[in-house]
Amino acid sequence: MMTTELITTRRALMIGAAQAGVAITLSWPSQSAETLPKMVVTHDPSCGCCGVWIAHVKAAGFPVEVVRTAKLAPLKTGLGVPKILASCHTAQIGGYVIEGHVPADAIKRLLIERPKAIGLAVAGMPTGSPGMEMPGTPPETYDVVLFAPDSHHVFARYRGSQKI
Repeated sequence: MMTTELITTRRALMIGAAQAGVAITLSWPSQSAETLPKMVVTHDPSCGCCGVWIAHVKAAGFPVEVVRTAKLAPLKTGLGVPKILASCHTAQIGGYVIEGHVPADAIKRLLIERPKAIGLAVAGMPTGSPGMEMPGTPPETYDVVLFAPDSHHVFARYRGSQKI
């Protein structure tokens, strides 16, 4: 009967640990359209830029349900959107409110970091923000604001669709 002696070396342990790490990482689901939560976007049916913003978040992998209504003010008030941050459309996703032309990557960051807040907002309709692109017009610099019941602060700053 032949016996094999197992000799464990530091190198063998490191290789085994690396292989296990790769196997675990590859088994985790990626943040794709299948894993992103559904976003419900409510907007006025006569608004054209809202549809362009919806196309932006869909292209980023978010499944979207669209609700059209001319009565947005009661929804915004009920969800806690401050009047100073109000814009043309309101979305709900993962327990958060998204107000206005917020870039998709800021929404993904919000869903990963999960801060204590009501949501994110881009006040008004800044030129160059997602859904507000105008060929030949330079994009504005604007803030994505994280807001809570009694406070708000800058979450990210963008020029057009580029984070700065």
